[in-house]
Amino acid sequence: MSEHKFRFGVVVTPQGGGEQWAATAKRVEELGYSTLLMPDGLQLLSPFSSLAVAACATTTLRVGTFVLASPLRPPRAAAWEGHSLSLLTEGRFDFGIGTGRPEAQRFAEALGRPWGSAGERLREVSESIEHLRELDGDRHTPVLVAAGGPKALALAARTADIVTLAAPPLSGRDHHAGMVAQLRDAAGERDIQIAMNLFVVGDEIPPWTQHFIGADHATLVAHDSQTLLRGTPAEMADELQRRRDAYGVSYVSVNGSFLEQFAPVVERLAGS
Repeated sequence: MSEHKFRFGVVVTPQGGGEQWAATAKRVEELGYSTLLMPDGLQLLSPFSSLAVAACATTTLRVGTFVLASPLRPPRAAAWEGHSLSLLTEGRFDFGIGTGRPEAQRFAEALGRPWGSAGERLREVSESIEHLRELDGDRHTPVLVAAGGPKALALAARTADIVTLAAPPLSGRDHHAGMVAQLRDAAGERDIQIAMNLFVVGDEIPPWTQHFIGADHATLVAHDSQTLLRGTPAEMADELQRRRDAYGVSYVSVNGSFLEQFAPVVERLAGS
């Protein structure tokens, strides 16, 4: 895998109406982030519709699903939506997909879709990507796969352009290095960009984030959690450079709560 230049994404969901959402997308673009990313779930608006609005409000900003839960849609339907958005945004869409977090099981049930075993959900990820490639033809929609276990990493190594390391929140450097080693072994000569998502930036953790990851700030620090980044902008930039040197992470996404706070780091590193 070659070394990639730094780029940054923001994981955010619509709040308010379309005007406010469009303003958010414009602000993400103004601050130098490369991508606006949206999660998937019935508690949210549809990611495809939302991302279409965000793309129309901007000129260079990429948009992406982060990530589709494979059990919520038949593979061909997921690919159809992804291909359509890729075409209509003139290639500014990244198709992010994974097997789904545990809470997605109730969403699948509400949609009348089977949850399936881990293997079945992973097979649907593979089928969704295959259908997308068929629809794309000569086009190439970038595919991002969120992968944690060996089988998911092996699939991502074969099929993805970008792999987000879906490690447990308290995982430290050794765990991430081990995941990357597995990915590299499986990928061979394929050029894959390695990505990581930050849950917390700085020295304070929002209550909802603490509930979501099941750990407070002190616990994240004690475990040297790689979902946490703290210090001055210069110190955070140095730490991200160390992570790129150590295990090749060059694409970093951050929760929308830290959009403005993280912007000085983006300014320092984007494109370098």
